[in-house]
Amino acid sequence: MPLLDPRTWQPRTLAGGEYGVTEPATGETLGTVTLATAEDVEKAAEAALAAQSEWARVPHFVRAGVLRKAGDLFAAHADELRAWLVRESGSIPGKADFELHVAAQECYEAAALASRSAGQVLPSEAPRLSYTRRVPVGVAGVISPFNAPLILSIRSVAPALALGNAVVLKPDPRTAVCGGLSLAAVFAEAGLPEGLLHVLPGGPDAGQALVADPRVPVISFTGSTAAGRAVGEAAGRHLKRAHLELGGNSALIVLEDADLDAVISTAAWGSFFHQGQICMTTGRHLVHASVYDEYVERLAAKADSLAVGDPHREQVHLGPVIDEGQLAKIHGLVESSAASGAKLAAGGTHEKLFYRPTVLADADDRTPAYTEEVFGPVAPVRPFRTVEEAAALAAESPYGLSLGIVTRDPTRGLDLAERIPTGIVHINDQTVNDEAVAPFGGIAASGTGARFGGEANLEAFTELRWTTVRGDVATYPF
Repeated sequence: MPLLDPRTWQPRTLAGGEYGVTEPATGETLGTVTLATAEDVEKAAEAALAAQSEWARVPHFVRAGVLRKAGDLFAAHADELRAWLVRESGSIPGKADFELHVAAQECYEAAALASRSAGQVLPSEAPRLSYTRRVPVGVAGVISPFNAPLILSIRSVAPALALGNAVVLKPDPRTAVCGGLSLAAVFAEAGLPEGLLHVLPGGPDAGQALVADPRVPVISFTGSTAAGRAVGEAAGRHLKRAHLELGGNSALIVLEDADLDAVISTAAWGSFFHQGQICMTTGRHLVHASVYDEYVERLAAKADSLAVGDPHREQVHLGPVIDEGQLAKIHGLVESSAASGAKLAAGGTHEKLFYRPTVLADADDRTPAYTEEVFGPVAPVRPFRTVEEAAALAAESPYGLSLGIVTRDPTRGLDLAERIPTGIVHINDQTVNDEAVAPFGGIAASGTGARFGGEANLEAFTELRWTTVRGDVATYPF
């Protein structure tokens, strides 16, 4: 039986309406899921809290074993899960394979968290043992988006479970299967006890209920900056932690000594990978004036050479954008940018949901596709003349997620990076990178800093408790 058998792939007890799982490339309905309501979230949070305390007492090596098995299952069921990622999210097969690889690595790294040192012994003025200990938060709420649905769910679900928590996951309903129900199926087969992972595809009402529920003290949210602000504000009112990984408009700075033979492939990948629907997408190309014209010409030629089509049935570089709403936003920004003076050097057209990779030359502060996050395959290019100007332009954005700098002198690149506020820096690489072992997150409008990956997971999904122990009862002058 396949991992995602239609008879067993979704909870049948949810109270919301039915939602068609749609293939963006064709409009075909791949299946039907039931959406969660606010009442479903309440029931899930209650069940998760009831199951969590026993899971937290399970020996660390048992929890680690479940996580390792889950990692193995992502590889064992790769063909089936790849097909869902390709068809439901519009990923090309290579991007789907990357998600599967990262999902497995997230599970393996989370397994190692289970046995990580849980605290430290402290000095004390009193005759007692004094120490800190990390304890599970209880129930973690995870809200994940459509663009990299498997990675952006598993990177919170896996460490939260490994550290002794239960999880309520609300994936975007547009990718309910590959971003949610696939995780439920994998962890069930891996031996995760019942009640610890609840997958509730749903709309904004379900997300609001999850943020507000008093049994869920931590929210891990990945999505747009506008939605993240609302989540952060609501979490603040309820005095709970919200880990926010939000939008971006990341810059790639190309210095005058860059090797253009090498950089164009890197630059195109940064802007066009997964149709530009990545928070780290290279949204601004800042190129030294001495190589600007050649850069624009080469990047436009590369864009024109890329194949766009159905990734399930054709060998293509780009698949469809997720839906009509996203398409309208992308095309509107391109059209308004051209009207404001930017030169359309490549692309700017679409057929159905297939948007051509687009290059906008001569971008400036009046170019909407340069100043705003497009979330589409659009590469605005702007010249600069000095390193100081490049640093100022890169730092102008309200976002601060990722930064790429291309130069033959890595030390010079590192020095430039020090002048630009950002959560992530890549020297001689584009802006889209992710590894399970690395802390991930942005600053300013891109979120609340590194809250995912490596040691950051310990802080995200545990509380630090201070404990003291005396041999005799303490006495006081009362």
